[in-house]
Parts: sequence; structure tokens; C-alpha cells
Amino acid sequence: MPPGQGTTADSDVLVGGAGPAGLTTALQAHAHGATVRVVDRRANRARPSRAMMLHARALEGLRPLGVTDELLNRADTTPEARIHLGRHVVEARLGHADLPDTAFPHLTLVRQADVEDVLCLALQARGIHVDWGVEFHGFEREPALASTQSLVRAELHRAGGLGRNLAEHHVSRFLAGCDGQSSTVRGLTGAQWRGGPYGVEAVMADLELDGSLDEGLLHVAVGAAGLVFLFAPGEGATWRMLATRPAAPAPGARFGQLGPPVPAEEVARLVGESGLGGSGLGAAVSEVRWSAQIPLQHRIASTFGASPVFLAGDSAHAHSPAGGQGMNNGILDALNLGWKLGFASSAGTPLPELLDSYGQERRLAARRVLALTHVIFFGEASPHPVARLVRSALPVFAPVLPLLLRRRWLTSKGIRLLAQPFVNYRGSAISRDRMPGAGGWPRPGERLPDGPASVGGRVARLHDLTAVPGIHLLFERDAAPGTLGAGPAFPAGPGSPLVHVHRLTSHPGRGMVAVRPDGYVGYRCGEADPGELGSWLRLVGAAPG
Repeated sequence: MPPGQGTTADSDVLVGGAGPAGLTTALQAHAHGATVRVVDRRANRARPSRAMMLHARALEGLRPLGVTDELLNRADTTPEARIHLGRHVVEARLGHADLPDTAFPHLTLVRQADVEDVLCLALQARGIHVDWGVEFHGFEREPALASTQSLVRAELHRAGGLGRNLAEHHVSRFLAGCDGQSSTVRGLTGAQWRGGPYGVEAVMADLELDGSLDEGLLHVAVGAAGLVFLFAPGEGATWRMLATRPAAPAPGARFGQLGPPVPAEEVARLVGESGLGGSGLGAAVSEVRWSAQIPLQHRIASTFGASPVFLAGDSAHAHSPAGGQGMNNGILDALNLGWKLGFASSAGTPLPELLDSYGQERRLAARRVLALTHVIFFGEASPHPVARLVRSALPVFAPVLPLLLRRRWLTSKGIRLLAQPFVNYRGSAISRDRMPGAGGWPRPGERLPDGPASVGGRVARLHDLTAVPGIHLLFERDAAPGTLGAGPAFPAGPGSPLVHVHRLTSHPGRGMVAVRPDGYVGYRCGEADPGELGSWLRLVGAAPG
């Protein structure tokens, strides 16, 4: 490129990594106006699932992208568990929780491979195909043509014939590093990887069992050494096992990645010592079709990036498998980042507050989730004497557990906790609260809960109204008519494809809220003001600057 000249972008967003976080980032960015390319170093999508669970917040965020119906078709939304405590077996129903503020009031068991398949198919339907076998090697920033926004020139390598690597360069407005715990993008940004390894590692296996274990259920065996989970159906066999043991690092094993296979006798030992062989069940491993050890760590990046390079998912934070938070947290990162990259790609001017808000919001959220998983994992798998003592004592309380688990409010509390109700963005630069207050709505930065509403005589749910991409403006019944249309002070109206206007005849008042594409309230005011609202829409790139 000649000195002093700019260049143009090949795409708005380049996504490195085609796991759940990368695929969701691509879908969300494309749905909000960006052109997207996705690359992944793997030769193809096929790999064993590491995650097996989706929670309500992730499903809510994915719903506007049109993928939740197919995800639920592949999932178990009424899971039942058998908790094995020595000779006692306790039943637990994990579906149909008392959660009136969500369309997904249940624990959802679904394999990561199915999640990735559904997301890939959704991208393909939009004309976006993952470039498999393309490895990200580096990037440099360079000026853009007729813009103050720098671009990213990424160096990509594709395996060629005869062992050759074919290099290419791809220029994009933004780079989203979703390339896992050993992220190349993170390393090149200079972000510190804070935290440390766990003293235990995970063992996963697809296996067949002899014995009388009820099939089609989740079995959890609690022993002094830790918990053993048996998911059904498995992926390559009837059962998928997840267990922990003291860490035994293997050469070449990478944190969070599937490592070398585990000997069949070691898998049999983990099942046998879990207690699943007791209680007359006699569950014995008859065949191990696949296994892997997975080194575990708890870490978070010192920064989630700055424009034009960002980190999401496992590139930004690493969790234990406790609580099934890893895949969910990556998807929530992507839902937050994707719409901002989409709006920023379409805007005629830089949007520094919008882009900076990603790291402000999601890094604090990741710290809170990391603390939660750390506590749960201590109870599930820590070799600490206190944790072992608690697990050993649990069979004593087995007779009263059925009484507790029959109380749906208790199960609902647990399912709600895993859905991260503690995550909010109240302190974000793009959360704006204006006077007079609108106390009947969540504060800016809080999630919009589901609930009944009437629009034009039609009864609906709030999450039905917001189940398409874009920003949703919810006006109370008596809001001034002038705030609902286009005009100089409010340049976005019903004709703007990514700004949707709804008058709620069921909600008396003159106020309104603006709901972000990821389901969080961004703006609130008790007296709808077109000037203030237009200012917020320009702040987030949803109206001309």
C-alpha cells in the first residue's frame, strides 16, 4: 500500500474461531448490518462435545436469530436426574421450573456439537460459510480509506497440497478473537491471562454400561473424591461420562482442549469408585468408545480488547465445567459484542462509547461468573479436606433430600442461579436513565423480563415482541404520538429496519424504554422525549450521527 493512502475492507468483521462464541458473534453481527467472514483452524466441524447445557439467558438472546426452535428440537427440556448418595438414590426433576419471566423455564440439556451445527446452518442460510482449515497467524492495523477508523489486516494460512501452507491476507473493520483458551489473537493483543490451573482435571468418555441404571436420565454420583456425571444420550455411545481426578498433565495437552485418551481401566475405576456400582445397580463399564483428559484452569484476560480487535468466549475467560457456564458465557459475550460490531460497521462515524462498552460490561460479568463456577467446582471436585468431608457427609442427609427437591421453588432457585441473574450492565456508558423516572420498568443495564402485554388490541408477551434483531422501543399507552414517528429530533422510526416501535396499550403512562438487541434495557424515561431518545440511538449507532 503506498504511504499515506488508505485501503478498503474485505469484510466488516473477521471472526477467528467457529465454536459457539464465534458462530454466535458472526450471526449477531450479520443480523445487525455487518458483512462477516468466519475462519477456523480445524479441518472440519466434527469434534466431541465438551459442553452439554444451555441456560435461559443464552436461549433468550439467541431467539431473535431464529435458532432456538431447532435447538430445542435437539434438546431435552424436561430432564430428570438420579442423584446417587451411597446406597440412596434421590430423584430430581429439572424441567418446568417456576420462572414466569422467561420463555425457557427449564434446564436445557443439548450437546455442544448440536449447538454448533444449528448455528452453522443458520449462517449458511444467510450465505456465510465457515472457512475450515484456515489458521490465524497475526494481524496489523492500517488506516482506512476516507475514515478515522483503522482496519485490521489479518494473516491467514491455509493448508495446501504437498505440505505447503498457502498464505493470504484479509482486511476487516473488526477482528473478533474467539479462538479458544490458547488464543492466538489474545497473545498478539498483549492481554495478560490472569488466574491459574486447577489441581484436578476433567475426564470425558463415551461408554456403554452393564447394569440396571435407568436410561434416558442424568445420573450424578456423589463420592468423597468428587462427582461423576452420566449424561444420556451420549454422543458416540449410550452414556457420556464427565468426572474429575487429580491432574496428570500429558505432553502436548492444552488447557480446555481435548487431550490424550484415558485408559479404559481408568475410566472403569472412576465409575466404580463413584458409587454407581453400589445400591444394587452394578453399573460396570463394558466398552469405552472414546475418552479424553482435559486440563482445567480458571483465568480471565486483563482486557477484552479495544477497537478494532476484541476477545470473546474461551479466548477471554476460562472456567471449570461446574454449572455448565462456559458455553453459555461465551454465547452471552457474542450476543453483546455482535450487535455492537454490526451497528459500528454501518455507522458513518466512529462509536467509541459503544465499542468500549463491550469490555466494560462483559469483563465484569465474566468475573462474577468465574467466582460462581469457582465456588461450585470447589464443592464438586476439590481435594481439599473440607470439600471431601462435605461430600462424604451428604449420604447422611439423603432421606430429607426428596422432601426438599419436591419443593419446586428450590429447584427453580437453582436453575435461575445458573442463568446468571446477577449479571447486569447498570454502570455501562450506554445505559441511560432520564428523568422523570419510569419506575415500572427495569433500570438501564438490567435484563428485560418476559411478561404479558397488549399491542393494538393483540395480547402478546414482551419477549415475543422483541424476538427479532434490532432495538425495540416500548412506549407506554399515553406516550406522545410525536415520539413514535420519524422526524428531525428522532430520526429513527418504524421505517428503520433495526429499530422497532411498539405501543403497549396494557401499560398506562407516558414513558418508554429502549431494549437492546441482547435483551437488556439501554434507555429509560418516564416522559418520552424524542430528543433524548434520538441522542441515545445515535450513541449506539441505531440512528444517523
